[in-house]
Amino acid sequence: MSKILIVEDDVAFCTMLKTFLQKKDYEVFTAFSGNEAIPQIKENTFDVVLADVRLPDTDGITLLDTVLKNNPNTQVIIMTGYAEINMAVNAIKQGAFDYVSKPFNPDTILHTIEKALKKETSNTISKKKTATATDKQNDTNNSFVKGVSDASKKLNEYVALVAPTRMSVLVIGDSGTGKEYVASSIHKASKRADKPFVAVDCGAIPKEIASSEFFGHIKGSFTGAVNDKVGHFEAANGGTLFLDEIGNLSYELQVQLLRALQERKIKPVGSNKEIEVDIRVIVATNEDLSHAVKEGEFREDLYHRLNEFSIKVPPLRDRIEDLMLFANHFLEESNIELEKHVVGFADEVLDAFKKYDWPGNLRELKNIVKRSVLLSQIDMITLDVLPNDIAYAPHNAKQTYGLFKNQNEQELILDALEKANGNKAKAARMLSIDRKTLYNKLKQYDISL
Repeated sequence: MSKILIVEDDVAFCTMLKTFLQKKDYEVFTAFSGNEAIPQIKENTFDVVLADVRLPDTDGITLLDTVLKNNPNTQVIIMTGYAEINMAVNAIKQGAFDYVSKPFNPDTILHTIEKALKKETSNTISKKKTATATDKQNDTNNSFVKGVSDASKKLNEYVALVAPTRMSVLVIGDSGTGKEYVASSIHKASKRADKPFVAVDCGAIPKEIASSEFFGHIKGSFTGAVNDKVGHFEAANGGTLFLDEIGNLSYELQVQLLRALQERKIKPVGSNKEIEVDIRVIVATNEDLSHAVKEGEFREDLYHRLNEFSIKVPPLRDRIEDLMLFANHFLEESNIELEKHVVGFADEVLDAFKKYDWPGNLRELKNIVKRSVLLSQIDMITLDVLPNDIAYAPHNAKQTYGLFKNQNEQELILDALEKANGNKAKAARMLSIDRKTLYNKLKQYDISL
């Protein structure tokens, strides 16, 4: 029987949750404060700890550290109000399994607990593997910033699914969404993780030297070839070759690429000797390659060769729940790079970030955070260091679902429900309202599901 500890200062809510979980055959313990929880954590080994992000004497993040020091395999789920999601995101970065927003449906917390228990079992099994394999997995986890939104969870599931295979992958997404990051994550979670990962921007290679860049050349093969050159294919041998903006390749190079993938052999420019290569290809594009195929601009046989499995990377506006997760990650990176010590974002900056549409996606967010860290003279990023178009961005109601006093209120509700696949609790979070208010609005507009 799995053991669960609930740490919650709302006695009535804590008791209700305990009763519900006991009926589901869990062994449940409770604590109404951090000080009450700590002795239990040190004396027992819990499979899951449910902790409120705010407690009378401490917070869930501090408690998280105690739990993980006592037993790294214990899965911690943070319970939070909507206004405290930023704290919950920080908790996930520090090792929490997930968070749930109050008020929540009991089935929601049950589903999250079941997933956490599966994760715990997986961690226990993985510890029985060799130290080398464990180190490799840790490296993978450290480099992969997982989002908490449904869109990110689906993306992460696809990465985990295709990574161990030999399949070629087509990564589709708008500019700045992190396509190379996804490709690198696939490589690091694959059986080729200890081999090279070679990233190539196909749009930055002049047509005249493209063959040499990809397949190499021998000395004297053309004017300017003063030395032998190893091409990208040979450099990636045994590992992964990532081709960004694949749609920019010339038709001639597409033919050569297809031949190399089919025969698994390349011939450097000016050489008669073929070199065998064993590579996995991951390609990315921000355009519709299937349309390019129809227009005759991209070879159909190459398209199908590359598109054995496709992954769509969602734009940042479709995973707004991940916004502060990535912002805090970029804050840490910027502090290290710029040798600064900025600790966080002021509340008005969080509001501005949520209102802005982020057309440049993660790349734009990263640049803005880095710029803000550089300009900040205090330990918090404030509104005055943001560009005006972000600091004073008009509220994008369609994207951020600000609801009240909006002329398109009914349309926003329907749109949120559609994006949430009918899940009212999730739709309410997207609309920044509680479920009771959403139910009243559904009744007001006579919306039935």
